[in-house]
Amino acid sequence: MTRQHRILLTAAVVLMTAAPAMAFAAGGGGAEANPYGLGALWSNGDFIARTVLLIMVVMSVGTWYIMISKFLEQARILKDAKIMKSEFWSKPTIQAGADAMPESSPFRYIAQTGITAAEHHEGTMQEAIDLHTWTTMSILRSVELVQTRLHGGLAFLGTVGSTSPFVGLFGTVWGIYHALTAIGIAGNASIDKVAGPVGESLIMTAIGLGTAVPAVLGYNLLVRRNKGAMDEVRNFAADVQSVLLGGYRHLDPNS
Repeated sequence: MTRQHRILLTAAVVLMTAAPAMAFAAGGGGAEANPYGLGALWSNGDFIARTVLLIMVVMSVGTWYIMISKFLEQARILKDAKIMKSEFWSKPTIQAGADAMPESSPFRYIAQTGITAAEHHEGTMQEAIDLHTWTTMSILRSVELVQTRLHGGLAFLGTVGSTSPFVGLFGTVWGIYHALTAIGIAGNASIDKVAGPVGESLIMTAIGLGTAVPAVLGYNLLVRRNKGAMDEVRNFAADVQSVLLGGYRHLDPNS
């Protein structure tokens, strides 16, 4: 899947996620607007309430974007792993196998890194390191780079999963404070005085939980899939390293 398709799919999911909230805030079209709904929360809320709501919206959109993009990235690596198993090792040289892989494939990047490291490197500071050690170090660094890119964004999911309930709880406390203030000003605890602030606090709690649950589930799913993808990458890197250090041809002598 191309980058353009990834962006379009991400935008579609974000719109589908935001559409119910926008419809609810608009009062359901021609129906009578809910005086205690999300629209009332935004129109009647103060600066703090709106800030908390915006923070949780950013957290939710960021969570879905990262989950979709990382899922597609993992799927591409697993697809490249299948191509590698069927195409790479059937070639006469490592260079030919690397050329058979897609240009954006991490397997091609690792193979090309190993080939470059195994080439003649005398006359530079690299000469102070023996060829086998230098080749091993280069391949390991390429694997670590792939791992770093694959783990990108997971820290955001972990942060959202652990903090968004507390952000929602802060909104809840703020709504209850408004309810108590309304009671004190009115001098009575009638339902019309406290329904709005209490409804605001419950909405904040629901949004906080609705943001945290997908983030936690997505984080656990992506971590598990990352392990499978990195196992494929590490096994391939170990095989390439063994071939290069074993003295097998990595370049076509006729090229």
